[in-house]
Amino acid sequence: MPSILFVCLGNICRSPLAEAALRAEAERLRLDLIVESAGTGNWHVGHPPDPRAQAVARKHGIDISGYQGRQVTPADFRRFTHVIALDHDNLANLRRIRPADAVAELSLLLDHVPGREGQAVTDPYFGDDAGFEVTWAEVTAAAEQLAGRLRRTRE
Repeated sequence: MPSILFVCLGNICRSPLAEAALRAEAERLRLDLIVESAGTGNWHVGHPPDPRAQAVARKHGIDISGYQGRQVTPADFRRFTHVIALDHDNLANLRRIRPADAVAELSLLLDHVPGREGQAVTDPYFGDDAGFEVTWAEVTAAAEQLAGRLRRTRE
């Protein structure tokens, strides 16, 4: 079964939104996936997502209030089939901690969206609520593409 881990810095904004978007798309497509999120930093371990991330997810019919931040570990590269970074800095950090026996495919999230390859998902943390809508649109577009690709590879 495909298993996806989305990774940003603190695991309170972008990666939980990506997790929520892919879970929703997988449910819509009746696609069996394991989906989680984590951060490369440890500042928010055990904390729920940012209230603004919760609000934008709720606006789109998804409750992420029960999600809890966690830090990515080298074992995640053996546990998941895909480890997907939300930006270049986190991708570089993931490459550094990736063990030699990793099985996970490593990529940027927007690499899965035609025309957006190599781009980072907008980090809304230091901005206003509108930035969270932009992030939601980006992670939703990527979730649709990723889920579609995973579904096609299973058929």
